[in-house]
Amino acid sequence: MSFLIHPVLLCGGSGTRLWPLSRKSFPKQFAAITGAQSLFQGAAERLSGPGFGAPLVVSGNDFRFIVTEQLAACEIAARAIVIEPEGRNTAPAVLAAALVLAADDPQALILVAPSDHVIPDDAGFRDAVQAAAPRAQAGDLVTFGITPTRAETGYGYLELAPEADARADSPQRLARFIEKPDAARAAEMLASGQFLWNAGIFLFTAETLIAAFRAHAPEILALVEVSVAQAQCDLGFTRLDPGAWAELPDISIDYAIMEKAANLSVMPYAAGWSDLGGWDAVWLESGPDGQGNVTSDHATAIDCHGTLLRSETPRVELVGVGLEDIVAIATSDAVLVAHKSQAQRVKDAVAALKTCGARQATEFPVDHRPWGWFESLAMGGRFQVKRIVVKPGASLSLQSHHHRSEHWIVVEGTARVTIDETVQLVTENQSVYIPLGAVHRMENPGKLPMVLIEVQTGSYLGEDDIIRYEDVYARGQGAKG
Repeated sequence: MSFLIHPVLLCGGSGTRLWPLSRKSFPKQFAAITGAQSLFQGAAERLSGPGFGAPLVVSGNDFRFIVTEQLAACEIAARAIVIEPEGRNTAPAVLAAALVLAADDPQALILVAPSDHVIPDDAGFRDAVQAAAPRAQAGDLVTFGITPTRAETGYGYLELAPEADARADSPQRLARFIEKPDAARAAEMLASGQFLWNAGIFLFTAETLIAAFRAHAPEILALVEVSVAQAQCDLGFTRLDPGAWAELPDISIDYAIMEKAANLSVMPYAAGWSDLGGWDAVWLESGPDGQGNVTSDHATAIDCHGTLLRSETPRVELVGVGLEDIVAIATSDAVLVAHKSQAQRVKDAVAALKTCGARQATEFPVDHRPWGWFESLAMGGRFQVKRIVVKPGASLSLQSHHHRSEHWIVVEGTARVTIDETVQLVTENQSVYIPLGAVHRMENPGKLPMVLIEVQTGSYLGEDDIIRYEDVYARGQGAKG
């Protein structure tokens, strides 16, 4: 018997441990780290097809158009995209999704999955979900436990009940959750065979989860119920009410519910999994060669061993000579070099960059927008040069600036440009000037991407110097809206 599973994909994390490829403005779930697709796209495809309903996605406001664009590229239509007003960890996010699904079917089987994990065997994982479904339908909160392959200190663990079998192909009784251990304790747990890694993947009915919150975290339930009840529809997105949401604690579903509930089961899974929690994990999942090296395009290893060399841009050729157990990651605006054993400390580097005010700590060089993307090519005290790519049929907002003028040079395609009352077509090798304060808009009326070079001059060049008058994406005011 096949059960209908409703996937809930969580994609609000910042992924600082994979800096500089993953940053707050474009976190790792949307990046192509181990293949051509993003991790989010891989998760969406893994949990689709026979036996799975359309996914419900929970994300932050700044990522809502990235979510829709990446799903469209996979030809997957979301059941709903729920927008969190601000990050409050997994407990409120999962509960909000359950309440949305319960409105249609309280018995809906919900599979909660982070969107930044790697699970190589899609079919094997889908089979494991179906094998766990009867226990979830019967009223258990089922978590997925990964068979450990090493004494890992970066994961939480699940302790099986004494009579449980860690190699079983059906859900087993779960004794308790265990925090990330030290090396000695991790080795003991690995040797015992009665512990699994906590993957943060859960299966339950909407009704079961809501009842668990009613019993163990009623204050969270009350606030999330208000936020969902007062949610607003915006261009097909479901925006949770920010008033009640702001009062919620920042708490994981493990702490809020799972560590308190008695109706717990764990589904063992041994066919491969990684949360890509650091560059050491990326090295391992990328399939090192005979010398233990992993290199990307535009990266070369000479007499290196156990090393990850990765360049994210053809403008930077990364070369390692005589390196051992080193991670080196180059983007167009930042370079990370670390010993593989120190990979978990990358978040400390991000914190240090934030302290000194470096924009590279959080901002990605490519800024994704619903109409396309742009990147900064050069910047000075009173000028900035950008490359802007506008998707076919897309349009920037009708806008003006207080502090800068702009000069646009079209290098590919054709732009329809509005400046105050004048509308004109600007083609390749043509340019147009936007005076300070002028109300203007840029559109791509063609069927191919339009590329232009923008030269800004003025006393302030921040993205928040923008007043929107009209916007097909209903973004409101602010840098991104």
